[in-house]
Amino acid sequence: MTILEQLFTSFAASAAFGIIFNVPKRTLAHCGAVGMIGWFIYVSCTQLALDAIPSTLIAAFVVTVISQLFSKLYKTPIIVFSVSGIIPLVPGGLAYDAMRNVVEDNYDIAVQLAVEAFMISGAIAIGLVFSEVINQIIRKSER
Repeated sequence: MTILEQLFTSFAASAAFGIIFNVPKRTLAHCGAVGMIGWFIYVSCTQLALDAIPSTLIAAFVVTVISQLFSKLYKTPIIVFSVSGIIPLVPGGLAYDAMRNVVEDNYDIAVQLAVEAFMISGAIAIGLVFSEVINQIIRKSER
């Protein structure tokens, strides 16, 4: 799949999740853009020979920074943008493969895949929290 197809798909997935998440209609394109930018950062980092976990951490950090900016710009809660923007980074396929290998009695492969999915999920959480902590530090230093 080319990078343009991936960007379009990540935009559509983020915007579609925004519909499911019942975000305001005026923010759907912005939610899609946040997800698309996050996926672009992830793909760019992996092409620079970074592993999936640090790439996900960087992409989640960028998604949260952009979500904070959009939140202030459009006077909308940050969760509207951050939840939709994180969707392309969620390791659902990896978790599926882990469970499939458990069912097929390939426990060694299943454990490896499950640990990687867990670490990627943790990287998403750390990226979200780290960005918010930096935002709070900046806000307090401005006061």
